Amino acid sequence: MWLKRLSTDRIERCTATPAEKPLIIVEPFKSALRVCALNDAAAALGLRDAMPLADARAMYPALWVENATPQADRELLEAVADWCDGYTPLVGLDPPDGLFLDISGCAHLFGGERALGADILDRLARQGLSAQIGLADTAGCAWAAARYGDRRLVPKGDTRASLMALPLAALRLDGKVLTALAQAGLKRIADVIDRPRAPLTARFGEGFLRRLDQALGHEDESIKPRLPLPSYVAERRFPDPIGRQEDVLGCIEQLAQELGLLLERRGEGARLLQAALFRTDGKVYRLETGTGEPLRDPGRIKRLFIERIATAGDECDPGFGYDTVRLSALVCERLDPVQSGLAGEDNQAELAHLIDRLSARFGSRRLTRLVPNNTHIPEFAVAALPAQAVRGSLAAHALSQESLAQESLAPVRPVRLFSRPEAIEAVAEVPDGPPARFRWRRVVHEVIATEGPERIAMEWWRDADGHALTRDYFRVESKEGVRVWLYREGLYGREMIHRPDWRPQWYVHGLFA
Repeated sequence: MWLKRLSTDRIERCTATPAEKPLIIVEPFKSALRVCALNDAAAALGLRDAMPLADARAMYPALWVENATPQADRELLEAVADWCDGYTPLVGLDPPDGLFLDISGCAHLFGGERALGADILDRLARQGLSAQIGLADTAGCAWAAARYGDRRLVPKGDTRASLMALPLAALRLDGKVLTALAQAGLKRIADVIDRPRAPLTARFGEGFLRRLDQALGHEDESIKPRLPLPSYVAERRFPDPIGRQEDVLGCIEQLAQELGLLLERRGEGARLLQAALFRTDGKVYRLETGTGEPLRDPGRIKRLFIERIATAGDECDPGFGYDTVRLSALVCERLDPVQSGLAGEDNQAELAHLIDRLSARFGSRRLTRLVPNNTHIPEFAVAALPAQAVRGSLAAHALSQESLAQESLAPVRPVRLFSRPEAIEAVAEVPDGPPARFRWRRVVHEVIATEGPERIAMEWWRDADGHALTRDYFRVESKEGVRVWLYREGLYGREMIHRPDWRPQWYVHGLFA
């Protein structure tokens, strides 16, 4: 699909100026301005792309001139791509003004390929966008038909014949290659399609013949979708748009039932769900929600989207209503049947559902759970992971937690562990002994009780200078009742060989009470 007036259509949609007024878009080029886009009225006057602005104004002083805004054009192109997702989930961008749509297996839903193309053009025209569509067996031939062909719909098996009369520019070639071809007297695809390939490759490069083979279908050319393809999809189209939140949620629940049947056949459950709401004016809202465990229960899926829609609020304005609602399972995992107890409550399932609802309301990154890491370094021993983490990793963490719980001789850790240890001044009776007093946050504390040391050797790769410093931890209580966990970094003697001017340092790492 070629949006041939994308830049000018974007400006005309935002202003009340009639489309009959000539409009050109200009961009800087070699310390001057040249035309990079123009509307139909300007083209009718004989203006063309790449023309200097001075020449255009000399011919027509009353031209409407605007500066090019590539970012705004890109945003509009992506918005149109979102809207085209209502026809097929496989939509690829072809900047700066084109899209690729793979409609294999989708055309029959709209009455055939010709009816689908007519529907797209009609709805885009009502939105103020002019477009041309080419439909063929290959992406290259469809691109050529949309921009240069007399026939927009190329019959199946007629790719070669439809390309013969088209100019070489229809092969998506670089400007330098086109200039070289023109200098050699080659203007049409028919001039090169049957020529010996070796001389063409030697003179014009491999890219030239690759584009020709892609257009003819001799070499595969895949469309890179801008959005991930869902594993399972269920959608509902409405002749009369719906706008009430209750209707949207009811539709999502019905689609979840259809999706659940598909998932059940494969023994899977959804881990990441997406509801796409297609508004009648082309705007598309996508709401995603994750799950803590594989899910295919329609009621729970509906409650998750209740939270998600409530969070979106006014950002999900229905306008004149939605004409299509689609529910997709983006990520799935195996879900085997579970034998539940006859009398006991399934608390684990309720906890998982609570985690899912809180994550849908506040965001999956804001709801975390602390899991142990396989390291003895205190500040790295626990990690905060999203509560909706992968089941396999959670199972591994649960095993590690169980093993820690069974370790009765595990050292005591403070209730509050500082993210960064705080430096203190400490005095010890002997160099390697516990502190007798220490100054922390400008307050001097006299030590009355001490337990330790607990010696922890650091990993060698954590020291920037290549020296791993050992820590001696002490559990200390002061006269004021402050119970802290502090340590001395570095050992006298053996760890001072490489640092003669350095002395061990003291730090507070946590509080017991």
